[in-house]
Amino acid sequence: MRRIALILLVALMFGAAALRDAFDRWVEATELPLLVHEVSTEVRDRDGDLLRAYTVDDGRWRLAVSLDQVDPQFLEMLIAYEDKRFYRHAGVDPVAMLRALGQAAWHGKVVSGGSTLTMQVARLLEDSGTGQMRGKLRQIRVALKLEREVSKDRILSLYLRIAPYGGNVEGIRAASLAYLGKEPRRLTPAEAALLVALPQAPETRRPDRRPDAAHAARDRVLMRMVGEGVLDRDTALAAFRDPSPRKRLPFPQVAPHLADRARAEDPSLARHDLTIDGDIQRALEDLAARTLVGRDPMESIAIMIADHQTGEVLASVGSGGYSSDTGRPGFVDMTQALRSPGSTLKPLVYGLAFDRGLVHPETLISDTPVQFGRYAPQNFDGRFRGELRVSEALQLSLNVPVVRLVEAMGPAHLMAALRAAGAKPDLPGGQPGLAVSLGGVGMTLEDLITVYAILARGGEVAPLTWRQDRTASSHHRLMGESAAWHVGHILAGIHPPAAAGPRGRVAFKTGTSYGHRDAWAIGWDGRFVVGVWMGRPDGTPVPGAFGGSLAAPVLFEAFQRVRVRAEPLPPPPPEALLVANAALPLPLQAFRGAGELRDAGPRLELQFPPDGAQLLADSAGVPLRLRHGTAPFTVLANGAVLASGVRSESFVIPLTEPGFSDIAVIDSAGRSDSVSIELR
Repeated sequence: MRRIALILLVALMFGAAALRDAFDRWVEATELPLLVHEVSTEVRDRDGDLLRAYTVDDGRWRLAVSLDQVDPQFLEMLIAYEDKRFYRHAGVDPVAMLRALGQAAWHGKVVSGGSTLTMQVARLLEDSGTGQMRGKLRQIRVALKLEREVSKDRILSLYLRIAPYGGNVEGIRAASLAYLGKEPRRLTPAEAALLVALPQAPETRRPDRRPDAAHAARDRVLMRMVGEGVLDRDTALAAFRDPSPRKRLPFPQVAPHLADRARAEDPSLARHDLTIDGDIQRALEDLAARTLVGRDPMESIAIMIADHQTGEVLASVGSGGYSSDTGRPGFVDMTQALRSPGSTLKPLVYGLAFDRGLVHPETLISDTPVQFGRYAPQNFDGRFRGELRVSEALQLSLNVPVVRLVEAMGPAHLMAALRAAGAKPDLPGGQPGLAVSLGGVGMTLEDLITVYAILARGGEVAPLTWRQDRTASSHHRLMGESAAWHVGHILAGIHPPAAAGPRGRVAFKTGTSYGHRDAWAIGWDGRFVVGVWMGRPDGTPVPGAFGGSLAAPVLFEAFQRVRVRAEPLPPPPPEALLVANAALPLPLQAFRGAGELRDAGPRLELQFPPDGAQLLADSAGVPLRLRHGTAPFTVLANGAVLASGVRSESFVIPLTEPGFSDIAVIDSAGRSDSVSIELR
């Protein structure tokens, strides 16, 4: 009998070993499903916060997630509710299975599931059913193999990524954003309980369709957590009083145009990290939307802000609203649209002229009728102001003086400077003409921000960058620091709009393109450069649109919304020449273009009437007396030509209407003088 018993024992041992080996071979032969899933492409801001995400190819929201991105209390509640022996079993929990079978036999129906989290992951990976024995056996086999191949944390991460939450929402991050409007990094007990409950019956517990069922399921989880010792009674009672979400929230869509641009530029990347400051971006998107309220539905707006010290773009608003539901063409990114820059290139022209010694801010320059071949530039208001300082010509945004400077430098020189700045100007005719300085070239808002950043940096080129993984190319100089400072100092002297607020001094320039198609305002302080464009994307005119009245107030409000203390404009560099006109070197005292007389002789003087005189209106007109001029003379009253070809130094002009008048006289050498009088 002892021999028989020994033989039976040995046989049982060999049988058990053979059975175990067969079982191991069965598990090892299991082919695991694909463990890598396509996840939503994400675009993040400079702090790593989500700006925008895109659905995967099948239209589902499935975001990448790691354990450290999820509230630890949620993980504790999930394991306590779903699989409290998760870290101790090998994929299948025999205790839970026996309990589930016993309860089913006793009650005649399924009361609780015996599936572990690993088995649930196995089911989700293959989309296998839960009600058939064949599917359950397959889940067990895959679960056992998973536990041998990957870590517990990896299995838990898989569950967090692919667990169903109703509709096209998968995974904890997508669910938290869709139903709670936040990342799952920090959750309240009530929020965590809801997210634990939803995957058990994702369609029948959807908060946006069955909010009461979702609420009840959440409360059952909270009660269970008290029993498991995860929550104390007081915490659970407080969580019961928290409301549950009753709708689905839209996924973040911040900086949508730039996000689209990043994704199109490199579609293979699952994550795009931008230099955008999320808070500033949202503030400017709100400003853009508010600005368009009550305006023509076909109008749009674009705003950009960059840190000119680093070249990093901090906000890029392509329209007043990305959705076309408002009736506006919001899907068009107007930061990238080629438009006429109007007068916004004038600061660059003056900076180049200062740098090349053509003029100084105190140099006198003529704002008089002039013709270059068949091109005769006119000022925006049709008036001429005679001889005035260069700084005044820039502040008044006069056209004739800047065209004189471009004619002296050559328009090709201006185009080369734009390209050296990093801009990509589009020239319709191929060959640049003098009208380039007045907006006769295609530029984007991003181009103009690039140019103005150079002026703000003291003449040093700093290419813009909006990707964190890209460093700006090597810096080089476009103009000297003194020339750039002079431009900023002049522009800072322009009176800001009435509602500009207490931001501090801003150097800014406005522009309006031909036909009122584009309204611009671009400026900078000691740290930021901001640009605003307003108009219609289709290029049709916007009657009454001027950069000064339409875009400039938005520019200053944009500066106000940058929640960073304003940095002042820099002091003048040591080499800056800060003197009056009379102390300038003789060639810099007055600018004369090609063919214009340059001399050091006495200037034209309008002796009578004196400046500020009050005269009685006379039907014969107003007598004028000149000295030191070279005939023939041209006389302008309030900017309009009143007489021309006059050769006498004493004559009468037909000015008879009472009121204030500005009288300017220009001689054949381009010299001028002017007075203001009142006729009574």
